[in-house]
Order: sequence, then C-alpha cells, then structure tokens
Amino acid sequence: MARPNYIELPAADIEAAKRFYTDVFGWDMTSFGPSYAATTTGDVDVGLQGDTAEATRAPLPVIEVDDLEATLATVVAAGATIVRPIFAFPGGRRFHFLDPNGNELAAVVAAHG
Repeated sequence: MARPNYIELPAADIEAAKRFYTDVFGWDMTSFGPSYAATTTGDVDVGLQGDTAEATRAPLPVIEVDDLEATLATVVAAGATIVRPIFAFPGGRRFHFLDPNGNELAAVVAAHG
C-alpha cells in the first residue's frame, strides 16, 4: 500500500536547518554528504536538501510505493507531468511529478539490504 514516508525540505543553509530542527524538536539529523541531512526513524522522516540545484521550491511529499514503474505508468495515465524521471539515490529509486494543481510530489521504492 502506498503511504507518505518522507518529507524533503529545501534548506539553503543546511547547518542552520540542522540546528533549528534539533533545537526545536530534538531530532537527530544524520548527514549524508555536505548538503543533505535527514532523520532516520523509519517512520515518516524529514530530509533537508541543501543543494539549491537539487532542492524543490516547496516541501516535497514522498510517497513509498511497491512498484515504481507501475506507479509511473499510472501517474502518467492520470495526466500528471513528470518533472524528474526515475533516478537512483543512496536510499533507493524515485521520480518526481506534478499533480493536477501543480504540487510536486515524489514516488519512491526504498533500497533494501
């Protein structure tokens, strides 16, 4: 079953963002390189994207799915615009799309193992 499992926030100042979320909510932020950090609770996690070339303009809801290619086909058939085709990253594979109202979302299949 598809479910939201991640929210990615743009964070031009990654260090300030990490301090803020740690100070305010007590979140343990794990760094994944110089421009990315995330909580790793295994529930609905939050990522901070500090690479301005990679960051979306608004928070990015990420929906975990069982079959990425089937979800891509369904999203396209429903009339969504694909803004980032399937790509791999350290946590798995995903793609980004715009819903009918122009909201950017991502579908992901997590890496296992």
